[in-house]
Amino acid sequence: MISIAIIIPAYNEELTIREVMQDFHNHCPEAAIYVIDNNSSDKTAEIARKTYEDLGCSGALLQEKRKGKAMAVKKAFREVDADVYVMVDADLTYPAADLHRLLEPVLRGDADMVCGDRHDAGIYSRENKRPMHNTGNKAVRMLINKLFQGNLHDILTGYRVFSKRFVKNFPILSTGFELETEISIHALDNGYSIVEVPTNYMDRPEGSVSKLSTVSDGVKVIKTIFSVLMNHRPLFFFSIISAILLILAILAGLPAVLDYFRYEYVFHLPLAVLSMGLFTVSALALTIAFILHGLRTSQRYDHVLSLMHWDERHLKHEKH
Repeated sequence: MISIAIIIPAYNEELTIREVMQDFHNHCPEAAIYVIDNNSSDKTAEIARKTYEDLGCSGALLQEKRKGKAMAVKKAFREVDADVYVMVDADLTYPAADLHRLLEPVLRGDADMVCGDRHDAGIYSRENKRPMHNTGNKAVRMLINKLFQGNLHDILTGYRVFSKRFVKNFPILSTGFELETEISIHALDNGYSIVEVPTNYMDRPEGSVSKLSTVSDGVKVIKTIFSVLMNHRPLFFFSIISAILLILAILAGLPAVLDYFRYEYVFHLPLAVLSMGLFTVSALALTIAFILHGLRTSQRYDHVLSLMHWDERHLKHEKH
């Protein structure tokens, strides 16, 4: 019997948490439901406990005092043991009616991660009332697909299904709503099998307030991308820095070179010193690029090797 765990991180979702739990229990009664209360200040935890009693479903209410969606999901991934994991938001934006279609590729062994695609047929842009979020979604999607040779339509979806293999080999490093970006990049960069399934999406019900902030969360996502670039594409990242510094060094040093050829004397001495400094830093950046690229290649090799050993250990465990 394949065990399914539904992970629902929740922060101040007293208006929607009961309906979300009921919806997923009705459509997948065999699944264990885990609500992770992320230090809510409202009645989210109290309502969740009462809903567990009323539904009689398996699972548990987990408490995570450290704020941030990623912290809540990290706790669930660490403490919950299942064959398949479902991650879904607690704000009633993702319907449980689509769950079985998302589960199928993982249950068949065709995917390590299934993403609920909100952009199919323009559903997200139609339902979402924040135009800047639509623009931000498109920008992040284009950048990540370009950098990691992907073809994902919904990089930031909060409705996903994972294999145990993926969950237990994914070190979550972010803390908040950068989580979805980190998951997508980790899957693309390490060659996990990804399937996207169109899913419906509904904007939050009236009275439910989004925790997202267009500006602050946008900055967090951009910071995550830069962080991932340094860690996953260091040759690309530091080579660009090196090239920029080299161009600046040439521009700064040009007047000094022209002085020498014209007058056999350098009048722009400060620019000459600046140019040499920029040349030195440019060379250092390029050296760092090659060193980190070698280290990253070694890390990817180790990750693939660890997945092979994990598969072997998992098969032995199943036989016993």
